Amino acid sequence: MSQALEGLLVLDLGQIYNGPYCSLMLAYQGAKVVKVEPMDGESLRKRRKDCHEFLMFNSNKLGITLNLKTEEGKELFLDLVKKADVVLENYARGVMDRLGLGYETLKEVNPRLIYATGKGYGLEGPYADWPAMDITIQAISGVMSSTGFPDGPPVKAGPAFSDIMGAIHLFGGITTALYQREKTGKGQLVEVAMHDTMYPVLASPLGGFYRSEGTLPERTGNRHSGLAIAPYNVYPVKDGYIAIFCDAQRHWESLANHIGRADLLEDSRFRTNVDRAKNVEVIDKILTDWLADKKKWDIVEGFYEARIPSAPVLSIAEVADDPHLIARKMIVEIDHPEKGKIKVPGSPIRLSDSPLDEVVPAPLLGQHTDKVLMEYVNLNEEQLSDLRKKQVIQ
Repeated sequence: MSQALEGLLVLDLGQIYNGPYCSLMLAYQGAKVVKVEPMDGESLRKRRKDCHEFLMFNSNKLGITLNLKTEEGKELFLDLVKKADVVLENYARGVMDRLGLGYETLKEVNPRLIYATGKGYGLEGPYADWPAMDITIQAISGVMSSTGFPDGPPVKAGPAFSDIMGAIHLFGGITTALYQREKTGKGQLVEVAMHDTMYPVLASPLGGFYRSEGTLPERTGNRHSGLAIAPYNVYPVKDGYIAIFCDAQRHWESLANHIGRADLLEDSRFRTNVDRAKNVEVIDKILTDWLADKKKWDIVEGFYEARIPSAPVLSIAEVADDPHLIARKMIVEIDHPEKGKIKVPGSPIRLSDSPLDEVVPAPLLGQHTDKVLMEYVNLNEEQLSDLRKKQVIQ
């Protein structure tokens, strides 16, 4: 059975997390992704000698080196563009144009090309030329202001989720553009700004801000960002912490009965969600006292039976060996030619008629240069040798 994106050729100029994760999703759906790196490798590969993050985001790709600062390197890239369906990059604004390889140039070479660009702040707007990384996007987007406790400073979210949010939106844009190309025969520019993708995730803080006319605290700790739901918190237990969330009335009723406090259902302070949100301190005290001598997995199993939304707070060490993620093949153990057995992410996107191939390790620097240039540009061994002497390829 063929995969959804089988037959597509993607030239991946992505770096760090944003671009590479987008192209990883394309590779997992069957596209042939060629990772095009500078002679000394992309930025993430150089971050440290043993960079596991690089291995996580570059599975199932072919890897080539190409010196795009040389005329011959540019010509080879343009030859590849003629055969490509997608070019993907997440350089700062203007970098590709300065190389002479921007969208306006590439679309003349291949009118069917989907040119996908992931940016921090987009191609236009007051911030467009600002340098951007995950932490700077979290800062300027309001994410940091909404993270942490009211009496503490702003805190960044631990995961690099603005990078990944941008990557997934870019993946959606690419696949949408490919669908439109089926109808029009034309390629187009696909642009996603990481900053843009952050605004919708602030739905709860913004809702609280508008509802309260700016009187709610920006940071609410582990409580609901808009202080509109109770209980909604992370509570200490005997062996760690547990998150509990009662959105619907039935959740609250189940919780009260489960902890042996049916009397709470008759208390006017807790009759509706609005009432409970006003009395969140009282609810949190009741739950904290009840949970104090119990273990997290025992609680979660009991709450599962009662259909009360909850989950244990797992450590990174526990997540690294999570049986559910392993069962769903989101944690995949593979053999790397240099690192031995390593764990990398699988694909969270599942299509019933597009089976996932086995996960192949990220390429070594320039591992497939000869293969790709011989197959797509028809170079021979003598020409490849000459290009190496000229430092056009590694």
